[in-house]
Amino acid sequence: MADVTALTFLALCLPLAGALAAPFVIRIFGANGAWLLAIAPLLAFLHFLRFVPVVARGEVVIGGYSWVPSYHLSFSWFLDGLSLAFALLITGIGTLIVLYAGGYLRGHRDQGRFFSFIFLFMGAMLGVVVSDSFLMFFIFWELTSITSFLLIGFDHEREAARRAALQALVVTGGGGLCLLAGLLLLWNISGVTEMSQLIRFGDAVRESPLYLAALILVLGGAFTKSAQFPFHFWLPNAMEAPTPVSAYLHSATMVKAGVYLLMRLNPVMGETPAWEILLPFFGGLTLVAGTALAIRQTDLKLKLAYTTVSSLGLLVMLIGFGADYAVEAAALYLVAHSLFKGALFMVAGIIDHETGTRDITRLRGLRRAMPLTWITALAAAFSMAGLPPFFGFLAKEEIYTALAGGDIRALTFVSIAVFGNALMFAIAFAVALKPFLGRPMETPKHPHEASALLWLGPAILAGLGLLAALFSAYTHATISSPISAAIRQSPVHIDISLTPHIGVPLALSILTVLLGIGVYWQLDRARFLMAAFLRAAGPGPDHGFDAAISGLVRFAGRAMRILQPGRLDIYITCTFLCVAAILIVPLVLYDELPSLPAWPADVRLHEWAVFLIAVLGLAAVLFARDRLTAVVSLGIQGFAVAVIFLLFGAPDLSFTQFMVETLSVVILALVMTRLRLSPADRRPRKGRLFDGALALACGLGFTLLLMRATQAPFNDALTAFFNAYSKSIAHGANVVNVIIVDFRGTDTLGEIAVVAVTGLAILALIRIRAGTERKLAANNPDAMEAEG
Repeated sequence: MADVTALTFLALCLPLAGALAAPFVIRIFGANGAWLLAIAPLLAFLHFLRFVPVVARGEVVIGGYSWVPSYHLSFSWFLDGLSLAFALLITGIGTLIVLYAGGYLRGHRDQGRFFSFIFLFMGAMLGVVVSDSFLMFFIFWELTSITSFLLIGFDHEREAARRAALQALVVTGGGGLCLLAGLLLLWNISGVTEMSQLIRFGDAVRESPLYLAALILVLGGAFTKSAQFPFHFWLPNAMEAPTPVSAYLHSATMVKAGVYLLMRLNPVMGETPAWEILLPFFGGLTLVAGTALAIRQTDLKLKLAYTTVSSLGLLVMLIGFGADYAVEAAALYLVAHSLFKGALFMVAGIIDHETGTRDITRLRGLRRAMPLTWITALAAAFSMAGLPPFFGFLAKEEIYTALAGGDIRALTFVSIAVFGNALMFAIAFAVALKPFLGRPMETPKHPHEASALLWLGPAILAGLGLLAALFSAYTHATISSPISAAIRQSPVHIDISLTPHIGVPLALSILTVLLGIGVYWQLDRARFLMAAFLRAAGPGPDHGFDAAISGLVRFAGRAMRILQPGRLDIYITCTFLCVAAILIVPLVLYDELPSLPAWPADVRLHEWAVFLIAVLGLAAVLFARDRLTAVVSLGIQGFAVAVIFLLFGAPDLSFTQFMVETLSVVILALVMTRLRLSPADRRPRKGRLFDGALALACGLGFTLLLMRATQAPFNDALTAFFNAYSKSIAHGANVVNVIIVDFRGTDTLGEIAVVAVTGLAILALIRIRAGTERKLAANNPDAMEAEG
């Protein structure tokens, strides 16, 4: 078990190693370095492949390392049929994407940086699907948002790429905050912080009064990540990223993170009215919206992006539908979609790379120039359309088996599924046929077949879609059934094959094909009608996002003008008002005001003299005619306090106070001299009275708090601890020094850093002042001489 844990940890670290090595490998080997870099995800894929027979038997692999046991925090992983399937998709498709990116970005000046980003994302996504700990799951979840931001905005010199990256980060990052709150509620309800343990608390979660709040928060995270309506708009805009990103993040991995979360939590939060209403409703709405918007597009990547939105909606609808075979249909479609959509995205990238355009209206007759690409596109399109002998056909048949029924709910959702699948049929063949058939059209670049680095990935994925269907019994035993069993938390046996099942599902499939052919035949008319409908409907969620961000910026600007007016006196006044309130209000509200002590009778004459010096220093500060005198007079108080510390047996503290006061007076005096601050106090009498009252309030607050603290019973636990361990652990006889240097070393380091930063700020002010003086002297030398 220890060996498995160590090897799994190394497999999870391989993407990080690839990210570190990528810039150097690409610098040395160029685009061919992709072959070397692909070894990292391939090794991870082979490692996870070893667990397939174990998981197929219904076993679960758990491992990891404890981090903070007292808070149940650990770096742990959990491999069952669901997480293992995702891990294989992430590493397997990731290997092909690395090779594809080597050819697609050949010669790009930032290719090494791109590979680093793609590996970082791969590691984050892998962490999401294998994490058992809530904390690690959430950290990796947010890392996918951050790394996708870097990938979408890879071409950061283009405004559209920057906007798309920011939009994706805002939407998915906001959803991540909802998810964090949902996980905290699940922790509060169940008392566990591991996914593998949470599964056993399904009844407790569903019966909790916090269930609905937790569900809405979790759905907020899942819906934003998986682009469900009305958060679907960020995914098509993310097509501003290079095609390898679209083929990896936006078809097979990141956008399915929300689907993974819903599948994982199905045994915990599923089988409730809220679950079975919200998921099918929003999933069905997303399915219809995605396919309808895809019809309108002429850009190949945008067509595929909107069908990805619709496919994600179909998956969410199936997860929440609650009928027999719905989970099995979701499992089959999850695998099928990853294979055919990844292949089609890469085909779209090949067409763009070799012709210079993705506009479907400008592409015709490419079959002779790009025969391998055409065959690959056809194979993937057959699977997307749900035609035999591809795995998409099995998924579609299982979908109709699950949704078919006689009640109004079943009829509604089966109609939605038929509508969506028919439009996806038309779009699949629009991508696979229209660019390749007909008379060749002139394109920006002379078309030719892509290099092996480019066509190898889509060809393998399309081929796997065929092989998975031909050997469906093996596929179900090792992949589909374990996924379904993990979602249901009970044994599942899927036996659907390429042999047609006469009945309602076959009839629905035939209806889908006929409708799809009709839409494909009238695709231009359908595009025109959809464009007209959208114009009539008005602005959509994408425009709403821009309006929301614009409103937020305006609100922030107004708030800044109120809260940050640029006046230091207002900032200091607000700070001291808060200090006075924090010190005094709790003492009054909770009746914790200290009792007045008796007048001290044993104060000696020299002690009275020191107190008198402190009072005289205060008077000198108040009645000083210029600020330099006030600063020096302020030092009198500080030195008097240092003497008091010395008289009462704290020489170390006294020495520190002497040093601080000396440095403060010297530095402030030098700064004020160099900055030539106004020597007069120009505040009106009301302002001085208010500031004086505020200063007295702060002083009174500290006095009352210290008196209350000294009147409380003294707890000597810390004293005993430091006396016992200062010598034995820190090897120091001076307890105060040991506390400052060892036990509170980090705090001391922070104080040193504050002093250093303050010194740098002072130096910057002096240099700014000196630069201003030089400019003034250069512009008006006579005035400067007169001033001098």
